[in-house]
Amino acid sequence: MPTLGKGTRTSLSEINMVPFIDVVLVLLIIFMITAPILQSGIEVDVPKTKTIREIAETRIVVTVDKGQRVYVGNDPVRIRELASKVKSQLKKPQDSVYLRCDETVPFGIFATVVDTLRQSGISNISIVTEPLTDRQKTN
Repeated sequence: MPTLGKGTRTSLSEINMVPFIDVVLVLLIIFMITAPILQSGIEVDVPKTKTIREIAETRIVVTVDKGQRVYVGNDPVRIRELASKVKSQLKKPQDSVYLRCDETVPFGIFATVVDTLRQSGISNISIVTEPLTDRQKTN
């Protein structure tokens, strides 16, 4: 059986970690930049309440922003088209629709959106709020 010369029997005693660390840092920076963008692109200050339930599943979200514009997901819609857009995206009629509304929006606009959804047969409407922090509870 032929044997290899002593010069070719070198073992790798160290693995160069620099390229691995470079790639990991670049991926970390990419995720840090894109993570906030992946959330809803519509800026809304929702009201703060004591009772909060986490949303674990992806659902249809209707948003009313500070300018009283209505969105389904990230797409702007007119109030007349709201019911048809939401119904087309619902998988089952009993699925819930989440309503995010800026806290500065008048109650009349909020009530109009809820009424439009209810008139179209959507009865499971959940309102999105933020939890109160300890500092806000003492004020």
